[in-house]
Amino acid sequence: MKKYITEFIIAEKQVFNSQYFSLTLKHPDKLPEIVAGQFVEVEVPGNKQVMLRRPISIHDVDIANNTLTLLIQVVGKGTATLSKLEKGDSLNLVYPLGHGFSIVGDKVLLVGGGAGIAPLLHLSKCLSEKGIRPTILLGGRSAEMIPVRDAFKPYGELGIATEDGSMGEKGLVTQHSLFSKDYDHIFTCGPTPMMKAVARHALEKGIECEVSLENMMACGIGACLCCVVDSDEGHKCVCKEGPVFNAKKLTKWINL
Repeated sequence: MKKYITEFIIAEKQVFNSQYFSLTLKHPDKLPEIVAGQFVEVEVPGNKQVMLRRPISIHDVDIANNTLTLLIQVVGKGTATLSKLEKGDSLNLVYPLGHGFSIVGDKVLLVGGGAGIAPLLHLSKCLSEKGIRPTILLGGRSAEMIPVRDAFKPYGELGIATEDGSMGEKGLVTQHSLFSKDYDHIFTCGPTPMMKAVARHALEKGIECEVSLENMMACGIGACLCCVVDSDEGHKCVCKEGPVFNAKKLTKWINL
């Protein structure tokens, strides 16, 4: 798939809380095909302490309006700088990068935790367009850590798990009542321990599972090798051959 380096204009900014915000970016021309689960490499403007681009999952895509949306968690200097941008500012992206999710299944479960819920909205839409209505299970330490939960409601049954019990069922996503139901496909993105637990459950139950890894990705094109994962087929660059992998190929990573 062809890659582009393009200046986008921020068409909308939403601040959800002190940790999460979203940027809707307008493209000057028609957007190319963007697969759910792909990401962008964002150039951080105006901060000389941040030299490398930042990998950000594509949260939503509106082909009709030539916009894509990034859901961003403030975790360091780069994302803190991005949080200060406003509507009308420009942002340089390399995109679309990586290998995305498969749009398959009948009884489908999406499991997201923390910032890992970001790519699942576009996935929910793509599944819905194929007539697949997924069950969507989102988790976080508290309700404020799941800032865009309402956006998922049109596309499937939504379940929420919070560790402090402030919303939904109290506990981890893997303890939620929806998690133990019958599914033929599971797609997950979030903290590594969560994804490993989800993938382990899927493999033990014979359920097809795809995980979106969140390794550090400095270049986005497989050149720097800092994002390598030890897969069952040898070392793989997460940015180029992932970030989405079939769990069957990651049993070493899952520790099975």
